[in-house]
Amino acid sequence: MTEFEIHTAQTAPDRSKPLLEQTKATFGVVPNLHAVMAEAPGLLEGYLVLHRLFLESSFTDEEKTVVWQSINVEHDCHYCVPSHTGIAKRMGVDDAVSDALRNETSLPTPRLEALRRFTLQMVRKRGSAGDRQVEAFLAAGFTSRQVLEVVLAISQKVMSNYTNKLANTPIEPYFEQFAWQRTPSAELVS
Repeated sequence: MTEFEIHTAQTAPDRSKPLLEQTKATFGVVPNLHAVMAEAPGLLEGYLVLHRLFLESSFTDEEKTVVWQSINVEHDCHYCVPSHTGIAKRMGVDDAVSDALRNETSLPTPRLEALRRFTLQMVRKRGSAGDRQVEAFLAAGFTSRQVLEVVLAISQKVMSNYTNKLANTPIEPYFEQFAWQRTPSAELVS
């Protein structure tokens, strides 16, 4: 297995050093994901930009969690599922939403379920959502802007989920309490 370095501001390539410093100023620590991504400055910079842009999207915090976690669970990301569980807690998202996403069971509202279904359709079909799926998403109260914001989130999560799979990124101690593994008997949402 290829070993990926978990960089610090001292060991990172020069272009990544200010990005890691920015990350530390924003989060108080440098997440291991960012420390691994630092090896490729363009990857880290792109990820940080997409993360900021999705945070500024028109989705509520609860809806952002549904989009992020739907992708994380679908990609079976050992790092991002626990991290986003902790992030959801900090954002004030109801544990029932996080639990349903992690366990692949029904979400508390039809609107959130429509968001998850559309996100999964986009991931599984590599963007080939048909008119019927888009219309169902819009009928649930979402907008054409939000159709495209799901694409933005998928772009961000592909960067992080794929990096974590390649690097087997270690989970930070705080997020270990939210460790996750797909349950084989989960009611897989299609």
